[in-house]
Amino acid sequence: MTELGILHFLIVSSALFTVGVVGIFVNRKNVIVILMALELILLSVNINLVAFSVFTGTIQGQIFAMLVLTVAAAEAAVGLAILVVYFRNRRDISVENVDLMKG
Repeated sequence: MTELGILHFLIVSSALFTVGVVGIFVNRKNVIVILMALELILLSVNINLVAFSVFTGTIQGQIFAMLVLTVAAAEAAVGLAILVVYFRNRRDISVENVDLMKG
């Protein structure tokens, strides 16, 4: 059985990052899909941090990945709370009409 090298983790991470960026730029109508694409980008960053941490023999990358996970969880909670309030007011979650909340 072959051993996984850092290149394998970087390929998976770059694929997740690409899917996340494409998800943000292609889908500009659904806020939930944009939030999920942003979570994919943060997940790919965490894979990079943990992979480099393991392969360099330090723990700083893993600690920083835990901090990123904490910020991502808070971002998801706040984003979904804003989305629920927006849906209650407008009965729609399309991104095109978000600028109506100004003022």
